[in-house]
Amino acid sequence: MFSELTPGNDRPALRFGATALTYGELAGVAGGVAARIRDKARVAVWATPSIETAVAVTGALLAGVPVIPINPKVGTRELEHILSDSRPDVIMAGPGTATPPGVERLEVKLGMHDVYNVHTGGEHPAFIVYTSGTTGPPKGVVLPHRAIESNLDALAEAWEWTRDDVLVHALPLFHVHGLILGIVGPLRRGGCVRHLGKFDSAAIAAELTSGATMVFGVPTMYHRLAADVERDPALAKAFGQARLLVSGSAALPASDHERIERATGQRIVERYGMSETLMNCSVRAAGERRPGAVGPPVDGVDVRIVDEQGAPVAQGEVGEIEVRGPNLFLEYLNRPDATTEAFRDGWFRTGDVATADPDGYVRIVGRRATDLIKSGGYKIGAGEIENVLLEHPDVAEAAVTGEPDEDLGERIVAWIVPAEGRTPAEQDLIDHVARLLTPHKRPRIVRFLDALPRNDMGKVTKRALG
Repeated sequence: MFSELTPGNDRPALRFGATALTYGELAGVAGGVAARIRDKARVAVWATPSIETAVAVTGALLAGVPVIPINPKVGTRELEHILSDSRPDVIMAGPGTATPPGVERLEVKLGMHDVYNVHTGGEHPAFIVYTSGTTGPPKGVVLPHRAIESNLDALAEAWEWTRDDVLVHALPLFHVHGLILGIVGPLRRGGCVRHLGKFDSAAIAAELTSGATMVFGVPTMYHRLAADVERDPALAKAFGQARLLVSGSAALPASDHERIERATGQRIVERYGMSETLMNCSVRAAGERRPGAVGPPVDGVDVRIVDEQGAPVAQGEVGEIEVRGPNLFLEYLNRPDATTEAFRDGWFRTGDVATADPDGYVRIVGRRATDLIKSGGYKIGAGEIENVLLEHPDVAEAAVTGEPDEDLGERIVAWIVPAEGRTPAEQDLIDHVARLLTPHKRPRIVRFLDALPRNDMGKVTKRALG
């Protein structure tokens, strides 16, 4: 998994604030963790944005022990479910961090050193990541070493990612994006990661002017960045120095993509993935970066877009994404029924809906359950309407849902957060969509909010609307 993780290697590996470890130092402290958990069946990590979290995960991977990252802000009921479902032998956490009672605690200290490395790979589980439940409690996605290694290597090919790259980000470390891509990814490449703890445009700019080359973020962060670089030419210049700005975890509005490009000269690289599959598609570093497109499939991954019966849809039509390849998870922990239901003829049914450009670039429309609206005999993607609404100068944030309608089947509802100091008119927004798209895609109702409900990754939780 980590070729540079050897004693005496003085290449920079991790930096969190003022605390940093070289690969040699990380090998020692992660080896100390591995030696203490080597006989465990599973371990959990209380995944605060800290260097101890990164060390704990690295140690678990060295020991060949599956690791369960837990969001430290998790609610009591969800935490109880995760612990009872996964049954970790210990919870690892940094000094001074409170952890749940009832499970043995292993405090991770940077002074614990040992030499320990089990060469585990293939189908052996590496992570159990709990993914948000839509109709029930979260499911534990069991990801093998095979999926982690093959997918990180495919991303390295797509992004021209090497040991010379220095990644900077402020993503949470309990999810695929921040932890597997943002911590394990740089360590597999032999490069360095600098974690900021929380998103701040000026802090990232400072890293980009002192050696950082890549930035990972989510659309909420890039939305804030767009406003910051428009206001501050020095910030814009710093971000213009980046080799790669990558956005994921949700669709990046085309308006933010274009604002950042105007201010910095940078075009954002978008990618598409999920807990069960890791990354399926990505724009290449050397490829065309189109707003709203997540690029073609990464190497080794097959993607198809199908109708409800599993037949491929015509070019440009909306359908569900199905995926197969070495990037796929093994199973949902303790849920053989859900695992079987998630596959069709060997293809994983993502529940995401999309269209494809003629050259294979995929455009995500949204989730089948919440973002595919069937209105007046048409299949309509919520994401397309949201992007158009965000082009309106009176709109700061937008979400689109469908609700039952006796005549249309479903009517389109727009949820709008007005831009500061603006008072948008409902009919003006409806006409704006009808003019730029087609009349049948116009919202029938517009509702105004102070803020859209979002989860920890910045995704809008549409089930909270209504």
